[in-house]
Amino acid sequence: MIDVLLSIPILSYVFFPTTGASVSTSVNIIFFYMTWSSLVFSHHPLEIHLSGLLVLRVIFWLIPSLVSLAFDVGVPSLAAGLKHGGRSSLPPRDARKLGGLLGLAMLNVLLWMAAEAALGMAYTLVFKRHLFRMSTTLPLPWTVTKHCGFILASREVLQYHVHRRLLHGNSSGVVARKHMAYAHAAPGAPCSLRVFADHPLALFLHRFLPVFLPSVLIRTHMLTYFLVTIITTVEETLAMSGYTFIPGIVMSGITARTAIHYAGKGSSNYGALGVMDWVHGTSKGRHVLEDVKKEADEHSVPERSARKVGAGSNAVKDGMGSLKKRVKSSK
Repeated sequence: MIDVLLSIPILSYVFFPTTGASVSTSVNIIFFYMTWSSLVFSHHPLEIHLSGLLVLRVIFWLIPSLVSLAFDVGVPSLAAGLKHGGRSSLPPRDARKLGGLLGLAMLNVLLWMAAEAALGMAYTLVFKRHLFRMSTTLPLPWTVTKHCGFILASREVLQYHVHRRLLHGNSSGVVARKHMAYAHAAPGAPCSLRVFADHPLALFLHRFLPVFLPSVLIRTHMLTYFLVTIITTVEETLAMSGYTFIPGIVMSGITARTAIHYAGKGSSNYGALGVMDWVHGTSKGRHVLEDVKKEADEHSVPERSARKVGAGSNAVKDGMGSLKKRVKSSK
């Protein structure tokens, strides 16, 4: 398994790009082609498929999520100032709750991979080929661009309708209730660890099918599917972080929209990119976050207690000061 993970050529291009002036683009392409070809010839397609998904989830979701979680929990006073919704968006500091959250997310990742494995084996039995193209021929740049555009556009449409109509449109539905109980259990903007911390069925409908179905429909190349996985995983991890300093106009807007969706208990902003929300008029602005932040400040018991203690301390100091003045004046 480890040798498969280390051999996936797309990872070397993400983390170890060749930047020397003496090394031409042609050499990079040849190296990429040789690495991918050896991987295809030496491993089963399903093994490459699942190993690639696992390593991409770990690198682009799990590690950044744990780092941001450590920051939110370790320095809450600083993190609150960087979150949409302020203190209400901080994750719980209870180790048991955080462990349960991480366990649920990891379980869902494994279930996601199991679902792709089952579908991949079923597809191979019926059509005698793998779900995605595994040829040694690399996809052309125009083909990659065209397929990525189609998959991401289809994802926006599918995710919007699934999210709005199935997960929030019918409050009496089983899936909708489970989604609210799991994904919307806490007020305010979520943390990145919650990308996969949803009920398995809701997660399957919301995040898995909108990417998987269009990819299978056009039977894209495995490398293109890996690239789409990287794009969507990075987008979801940043969008769910809830931070106000996310760079880029588009990504910053997506993060704010996601925070507003969770702060409003799923009453708006259902699509990933916001295009479908704009078309259907289901977008909401930052006033939702301000309302949640004010409510959190009003119900912040530790802060109120600290203010009362501070006020009491000041009263004692004032009393002691006036007493000293009276003693001095009597002398």
